[in-house]
Amino acid sequence: MKGSLTVVAFFFIGLLSARQGWIPDSWADESISRYILYGLMFFVGMSIGGDTKVVRTVREQGVRMLLLPAGTMAGTFAGVAVASLFVSRTLADCLAVGAGFGYYSLSSLFITEYKGAELGMVALIANILREIVTLLFAPLLVVLFGKYAPISAGGATSMDSTLPVIAKTVGPELVIVSIVHGIVVDFSVPFWVAFFCSF
Repeated sequence: MKGSLTVVAFFFIGLLSARQGWIPDSWADESISRYILYGLMFFVGMSIGGDTKVVRTVREQGVRMLLLPAGTMAGTFAGVAVASLFVSRTLADCLAVGAGFGYYSLSSLFITEYKGAELGMVALIANILREIVTLLFAPLLVVLFGKYAPISAGGATSMDSTLPVIAKTVGPELVIVSIVHGIVVDFSVPFWVAFFCSF
């Protein structure tokens, strides 16, 4: 829990710093964030490569690893369908927001382009909240729903920003499952968002 709170604290410190103008504009360049993410993935890769359990997990899971992303998508859409009954938006709009699966930067841009800035902002906030909930409550999700729950909750972020917390919570043997899950869900985002925005 302490690690999750630290990650979220740094997120809010970054927000505050940028808002107050304490960060040079040149640091806002996307390439810097990309290189930091590359560094993070390098160290995650080192930890995976040094763990002999990973190869065994891939052999044991095989094609079954694709069931988790399918379940994440189906569960997200089911939850969003129920939530749509309580908001003043169409089911298609709500499903488009849910189809971001935590990939807030891409999904909010798509939705803004197709449906307007208001729904784009809703998508941004909803998908950031999904990531923050995963970061804060990963240990609780394991206790309540099992070791795959934080991976599913992370959605598209299970391969990058929430990966360190997921790895610490569920163990290194499921890191490769988390990465595959994130990649599959990540690639599905543009297709699902465009599909639901077409209605």
